Amino acid sequence: MTLIAGMVISIPLFAHGVDDATKTFLAGNEGVSIIPFLYIGAKHMVTGYDHLLFLVGVIFFLYRSKDVLIYVSFFTLGHSLTLLFGVLNDTHVNAYLIDAIIGLSIVYKGFDNLGGFKRVFGFQPNTKAAVLIFGLFHGFGLATKLQEFKLSSDGLVENILAFNVGVEIGQFVALLFILLAINYWRRFDSFLRFSTMTNTLLMSGGLMLVGYQMTGYFVG
Repeated sequence: MTLIAGMVISIPLFAHGVDDATKTFLAGNEGVSIIPFLYIGAKHMVTGYDHLLFLVGVIFFLYRSKDVLIYVSFFTLGHSLTLLFGVLNDTHVNAYLIDAIIGLSIVYKGFDNLGGFKRVFGFQPNTKAAVLIFGLFHGFGLATKLQEFKLSSDGLVENILAFNVGVEIGQFVALLFILLAINYWRRFDSFLRFSTMTNTLLMSGGLMLVGYQMTGYFVG
């Protein structure tokens, strides 16, 4: 629960930013740079609180490794497709709006984990399809960050593929620590006792992100 609370509190602070060194590199890079793009992709995912909050929601009640692998694979497929499509086809979406949708994906998952759809609407959406669809939006979110720097066409395909592989490496590392923390917590009665509070925090974090991004959209 401390992990969730810390990530929620950090939302207005980090705002999915890119550090100055990375900005300088991306703006001036020419040609194939596999290792730097691998590193940038991994770092972006590890520090990408919005992606991580969504993954926390996805795996929160998954107890079998097989299920974790299936759901994470759907998410990976979704964000890989739109990341590559968005950058390589120069398909632009508004960064504020796409990040607001990503915030909604966190709200959705927290609400789903609380059984909200069955209680409020009397039905349960297909959870795998939802993860895949939201993964597509997360991929466009990644694409918009790279498109801000107008990357050189020289070596673009190789660099974007390296960035995407880096994202997957970062996701694996982050997910490993998240799983270790959640599996340890599951040993205690407090896991189920505080599961409602935790998923409510997830929803609150998602709503904060939505509000932050929509403010930027209307004010920026």
